[in-house]
Formats: sequence, C-alpha cells, structure tokens
Amino acid sequence: MISDEQLDKYRLEGTKLRVIRDSEEANDVKGYVMAWNDTTVMIKKQNRRVLKLDRNYLYQPLSEERKAGPWVE
Repeated sequence: MISDEQLDKYRLEGTKLRVIRDSEEANDVKGYVMAWNDTTVMIKKQNRRVLKLDRNYLYQPLSEERKAGPWVE
C-alpha cells in the first residue's frame, strides 16, 4: 500500500502517475493525485475525469519504466 507521505509528495509536486491495476498495460490509469483516505486514492485523468482507486494498486511516476505488479510471478 502506498504511504500518505508518498501520495502527498506526488500531489505537491504535480507528478503524473501510472496506476498499475493488473498485468495488462492497457488497463493502467494515468493521472494526478487529488486526494486520498485510508482505502482509496482519487486520480484526476487528463480528460478531467476523476477515478477512485484502491490504495493497494501499484503507483509509480509515469516517467519510470513500468514495473510488474504482485500478480506476476
């Protein structure tokens, strides 16, 4: 699970993130952190839609190479 400190850093710096939800790259969500609570993170996509995503997903800056999630052996 991503920490509050890391989410706050991404929000303050305006870092565009990739949220990896499964092994398919096409299912990644790309956007900016808006808010979060104990279980979810709100991500604002480029088309201005806001998604509420689980904090257990893998969050990483879009500038980094895509990492494999915990579902890949």
